[in-house]
Amino acid sequence: MKNIKNIRVFTLAATLLLCAFSASAAPDERAGTSASAFLKLGTGAPEAQAMGNAFTALSYGSQALFWNPAGAATSTTREFQLSHQQWFEGVGDSAIAYIQPIGRTILGITGRYLRASGDDFDLRDSEGYVQDYSGDIMKDFVASISLARTFFSVLDLGATARYINEDNAGTKHINAAFDAGAKLRMFSNKFVLGFMGQNLGDKDEVPMALRGGAALNTKYFTISGEVVDYVDDKVRYGVGLAIHIPEELVQVATFDIRVGYYNRDNTGFAEEGDIAEKIGLDTTSKITLGFGFYSSEIFGYGVGLDYAMMPSGALGTAHQLAVRLQF
Repeated sequence: MKNIKNIRVFTLAATLLLCAFSASAAPDERAGTSASAFLKLGTGAPEAQAMGNAFTALSYGSQALFWNPAGAATSTTREFQLSHQQWFEGVGDSAIAYIQPIGRTILGITGRYLRASGDDFDLRDSEGYVQDYSGDIMKDFVASISLARTFFSVLDLGATARYINEDNAGTKHINAAFDAGAKLRMFSNKFVLGFMGQNLGDKDEVPMALRGGAALNTKYFTISGEVVDYVDDKVRYGVGLAIHIPEELVQVATFDIRVGYYNRDNTGFAEEGDIAEKIGLDTTSKITLGFGFYSSEIFGYGVGLDYAMMPSGALGTAHQLAVRLQF
């Protein structure tokens, strides 16, 4: 009875939190004022990006370390992931992640490096004169450590401590931030609620956010939705759909086809020849696409691959690919 009461209290709190998110939909007067904006890019979690950033309730495995650490609580094996995101203007964002079960507790560590060459940018001073800058104009490094654990067989909790070393054109900043997340799994994991505080710290130095989401899981599809309230942006929301092709149908692996919608601002028309223009997404920056597969029997290891494509109008199209190994 005590466990049931705890679950009811948590569900009520979660519902109130979602209502609070919805009620605060007006733009924040401090829009765009937090530093370390690159922390919003979603590196390390292509499945999240492919599903419209609606991943707080779905997060699992190594990708959870970058999104909602509570999702790592259900991991049962060691897992290593390597990912790379190719952003606009030659910005490359790479990350590694490792998960280690220790009894009932899950330990996770990540490392991330974002770089961009000065040759890819038109750099000017405050008076508009072109500046000659050789080498990398952006060299941002992030390291994190996470702990996660399951309680009462349905409640997953996780926390992350993050070290941030930001170096933009020689201007350096070192900061710390923290994540705290939870997932409540109900009806044999068919329905999940997820909540978290992300980038908790100095709101002038990191883009703090509150996230809340829900997901419905079935054998053949998953639907998810999420609301996020950044301290330096208006409230955003995303929805995602994944179609599952079970392993017994293809006898090779489990395949997912993913599509999402995220209400980011439109950024003009894609250039002719851009992949988004070729597939008819030249006028939107809100649709995301992706796929993934997982096999538990490749040379005795579990192997997964996830890909996401984010069309972004005149800015171009961003791509992210991640490969993970379970052993």
